[in-house]
Amino acid sequence: MTQSPRTPLVDSSLAALVKGYTWLPDRRRRTAGPLVRARLTGRHAVALWGPEAVRFFYDERHVERATALPGPVLSTLFGHGAVHTLDGPAHRVRKEMFLSLLTGPKAVADLVEHVADAWDAAVRSWPGRRSVVLFDEASRVLALGVCRWAGIPLDEPAAADTARDMVAMVDGFATPGPRHWRARRARDRSEAWLADLVRDVREGAATAPAGSPLDAVVRHRDSDGLPLDPHTAAVTLLNIVRPTVAVCWFVTYAGHALRLRPDVRERLAEDDPEYAVAFAHELRRFYPFAPFVGGVAVTDLEWRGEPIPAGAMVLLDLYGQNHDPDLWDLPYTFEPQRFLERPPGRDDLVPQGGADRATGHRCPGEDVTVALLRALGPRLARLTYEVPAQDLRIPLTRVPARVRSGFVMESVRVPTRVGASR
Repeated sequence: MTQSPRTPLVDSSLAALVKGYTWLPDRRRRTAGPLVRARLTGRHAVALWGPEAVRFFYDERHVERATALPGPVLSTLFGHGAVHTLDGPAHRVRKEMFLSLLTGPKAVADLVEHVADAWDAAVRSWPGRRSVVLFDEASRVLALGVCRWAGIPLDEPAAADTARDMVAMVDGFATPGPRHWRARRARDRSEAWLADLVRDVREGAATAPAGSPLDAVVRHRDSDGLPLDPHTAAVTLLNIVRPTVAVCWFVTYAGHALRLRPDVRERLAEDDPEYAVAFAHELRRFYPFAPFVGGVAVTDLEWRGEPIPAGAMVLLDLYGQNHDPDLWDLPYTFEPQRFLERPPGRDDLVPQGGADRATGHRCPGEDVTVALLRALGPRLARLTYEVPAQDLRIPLTRVPARVRSGFVMESVRVPTRVGASR
């Protein structure tokens, strides 16, 4: 079935909310052409997929992101004034700061070391507990590690509350109702906390460790030559630390995967760094995270002979591309081996978006995510524990999806050598 841009379309906003990750892949299967046409929130929308579509989508001559993010997403996930809302020179200058903090080998290694130390300290207490919820423990460990790395003061008692707020921002961005309002309140609290910290550093009431992300954000000047106001600085700090806490989704997925594939668990426990990286890539490909990303066509465009009118919403189907049989053999089979045989192409594997990190909107924390999973995956695989009866389903109708039970572990036993190679 092909559709003209002039063909009247029934609004699909409710269907997208109800169907979640399967909405676009289902539409693709029913569409004969190279793109899917739909109507979302009353606007004409088209959806693309595939490596060429990734390059097309992230070309600022085609699609802009500054006006594409809806208010509810800014009020929960990214924050108003975030780098995600910028294009052109303003985006590149702010993005350079993120890249300098999140992509250098030393910066990534330092962050991983802080998180790994927090993990190793935490797991020593697990054998004395009746049960451990992996999602909750991972979020707390990640919050503690990333804040210590960033120079943000955070003690053990406050880590759980901070982690809950960071998780809430991610958990409520794509849904109406209680989760959304919980996310807004979490963002308000977190922005107020970090804006006060920025003011304290600038006024000399607090200290930012030299070279830390806190120090960099406090001193940063945007493309207009001006420092960030405290609110925007707080938003920027949250967009440095929040994505690291969100890795708890993938750590929990790791527990799920190792439960289903004892053979993978056995090999991962051997501490083979290349296999650990392949495991991290496969987690990000196989399990659901972002369903799609969107932008706005800046002018009349054409995609493989199909017109895209100026002002139309342009969607890039991330979940569908990561499960596309034209790109992946046995796309619904969890198999880390595939990434030992063929490392992922830049625009093939797109769990957090695609294209170039330096000039485009690709997530600058992608290296951090892979490095953290490379460190924590083998640590998890070497633990001995029991998985009691629980709800391990991952509903694709829920965005963002997550293991319903959070992955409960009982009778945890820790190996003599707690840590792993980093």
